[in-house]
Amino acid sequence: MTPVRPLRAFFGLLLTGLLSLDALTAADTIPNPLILQRADPYIVRHTDGYYYFMGTVPEYDRLELRRAQTIAGLAAAGEKTIWRQHPAGEMGAHIWAPEIHFIGGKWYVYFAAGRADKVWDIRIYVLENASSNPLEGGWTERGQLKTNWESFALDATTFEHHGTRYLLWAQNDSTAGKGTNLYIAKMDSPTSITGRQIPLSKPEYDWEKIRYAVNEGPSVLQSHGHIVIAYSAAGTGAEYCLGLLTADENADPLDPKAWHKSPAPVFATSEANHIFGPGHNSFTTTPDGKTDLLVYHARNYREIVGDPLHDANRHTRVQPITWRADGTPDFGTPNPETLAEPSDLKAK
Repeated sequence: MTPVRPLRAFFGLLLTGLLSLDALTAADTIPNPLILQRADPYIVRHTDGYYYFMGTVPEYDRLELRRAQTIAGLAAAGEKTIWRQHPAGEMGAHIWAPEIHFIGGKWYVYFAAGRADKVWDIRIYVLENASSNPLEGGWTERGQLKTNWESFALDATTFEHHGTRYLLWAQNDSTAGKGTNLYIAKMDSPTSITGRQIPLSKPEYDWEKIRYAVNEGPSVLQSHGHIVIAYSAAGTGAEYCLGLLTADENADPLDPKAWHKSPAPVFATSEANHIFGPGHNSFTTTPDGKTDLLVYHARNYREIVGDPLHDANRHTRVQPITWRADGTPDFGTPNPETLAEPSDLKAK
């Protein structure tokens, strides 16, 4: 007779294996890297059945959009330039971190841009498109999304929780020196916030202050009874990594005390897998909605000549997320590359 405890252990391992296999199957058809030289990647699956992708182009001069019916299909999907930087004045330099969102029957793109004459005067801007297909129709500039004060601001994202829409972004507090903190505020329209902006996180641990004191690139995932905010910390070299804020799904997102901050990075460089500086993530799911996916950029080498911001080889990558018993996500470690020189992912 087979003892009960070993039998239970066997089925437990079998179940774990099936769950792992399911997660693996969800990602094993996605090439790694997925898209070359696209940093700050954002992928969203819309109700029309398409995945939409945007990311920072290495020239920092335009916004591109592509779509496909599968995540893997984004690799070879045609790109459409939907907007270019201004030749002078605002929105004239450092076009960074675009995200596309469908709100109230219209498409909105949030992105960061500097001035042509003052490239580090970076602020948050918005485009709008009323077409059901954002690759069609025209994009209208809705101008700067104003925060409570004027300073270096970027990496805006938006989410809805219990019927209220929020904006989440990174901004410099000039009274506290250089660097960026994370802030949240209610939105009264897709292009404006209302009330006070609430500080959620600032660089306080050593790993958040390597090269630069930075919290940026927030991304929201609502699942397993929690609101999860993953954010990027430190400089943009191999030190770049993800931190994590978590709150109960019934908490008030505007209450700083509702958020728990991880004291250590939750996703960082893997020397063993030769993936360096993973960060600026977004979240999406498999088509059946059963597997959450982490979308991020990283390089496949550590050493960089000069400023990492001028190194274009931050490639878009995707891998599955697992969940712990307490309802918090486990990002694991960055997966090793599966494509050394993918023929359908030519850098431009």
